[in-house]
Amino acid sequence: MPSTGSIFKRCGCRDQTGKRREKSCPHLGERGHGTWYFHCDATDLLGRAERARRGGFPSQAAARRARDNWLTASEARRTADGWTLQRWLRHWLESRTHIRPTTRLNYSRDVDLVLVPHLGHYRLADLDAQLLRTVFERIAATLNSKDKPQSPSAMQHLRAALNLAVREGLLDTNPARHIEIVGYRKPHAQVWTDGRVAHWQATGEHPAVAVRTAEQLTCFLDSAAGDPLFALWWLAALRGLRRGELCGLRWAAIDLNHGVLFVERNRTTAGYQIVEDEPKTAAGRRPVALDKHTVTVLRAHRRHQLDQRDRQRAAGKPWTDSGYVFTRPDGLPINPNYATTRFRKLTDRAGLPPVLLHDLRHGAASLAHQAGADLKTLQDLLGHSSILVTADTYTSVLPQAQRRCADATATLVLAAARRRGKKITNQGRKNRPTHDYEGTTSLLAVQDVNP
Repeated sequence: MPSTGSIFKRCGCRDQTGKRREKSCPHLGERGHGTWYFHCDATDLLGRAERARRGGFPSQAAARRARDNWLTASEARRTADGWTLQRWLRHWLESRTHIRPTTRLNYSRDVDLVLVPHLGHYRLADLDAQLLRTVFERIAATLNSKDKPQSPSAMQHLRAALNLAVREGLLDTNPARHIEIVGYRKPHAQVWTDGRVAHWQATGEHPAVAVRTAEQLTCFLDSAAGDPLFALWWLAALRGLRRGELCGLRWAAIDLNHGVLFVERNRTTAGYQIVEDEPKTAAGRRPVALDKHTVTVLRAHRRHQLDQRDRQRAAGKPWTDSGYVFTRPDGLPINPNYATTRFRKLTDRAGLPPVLLHDLRHGAASLAHQAGADLKTLQDLLGHSSILVTADTYTSVLPQAQRRCADATATLVLAAARRRGKKITNQGRKNRPTHDYEGTTSLLAVQDVNP
């Protein structure tokens, strides 16, 4: 039941010790000294007791009217007026009971590190599009803990939290609905060309997301040939499996006789906790075709694992038949973070420019695209729910494929030019370079051979 509470007068006078007199000031009875306050409580929209304490009113009647307006306001309005965004974000996180631990960790990081420091003190009722746009322009100019531009995920989580406020009736509309982060640009994969490699060697600077060429990948795989996890690097680089999919892969999900494996589990980390579950989306559960050489690599890995089991048992050491493809010396599955650390060490040992383990997935898509795979095939291979994700993120076409496209385009133009005259082809001969790209036959040289 709502409580009418109390109405009282107080001031800011202090006694000889410096303590505020507030309601005990002897001058409160004087006209114009101090201001009026009210204090009362009622339930909010969520059924919780909500207390209100307001002040600064010039008269007792004004304080009484303000109290009555607060008590007669709707539960939703009282909640929006009384709840800060920080409090609402905590409630939103508590209401997300069916999300994965890794997802919850990401949500909590954005709330704690981005949203609460910049917006947490605002009341829900005070939020509007102009305020949010101004704050997020300021956020976009900051860097995250990895010294990289802030991602748009914090804004996406704020939209979701405020959508819940709209559904609960606290807000009429979502003020964050049409706001974009100004200045944020999603990094796209860049190929380690000779020029970028030279720049990295001279300055240490490297792209946020990088893709190896086929030659660089060959160097890495050759250097890592004797590593116990060689099959993991091979599958990541050629079949584009995620780290969690590789660490959760079991022999029961691989059919070597028919050359196919099935992605059924995802083993990853949420902070220091290892979490294993089904793939996040239905598209993530997928078959992945294996070529003959990949089957050979996996058979060799299986033989090595069985030999390791026999050695462990012969030495009286523990061995667990866990069924996982990639295991520790005792047969238990590897920690996904170990795969990341091991990959970094192998990259440094090979003397190659840095790439992330996840970047092998980008490279697998680019190499498959260069080999002739269309976007639909790549989408199925990578387990994307939308072909737009595949097209936008994972097909950083390698230079050789770009050059083939450029040559083919120029061939069409020059063929049309020959039918009308030789001005363009003659111009090309006058400006012909003294050498070709990486030993390939130049387009204009082909024009001389095939007039």
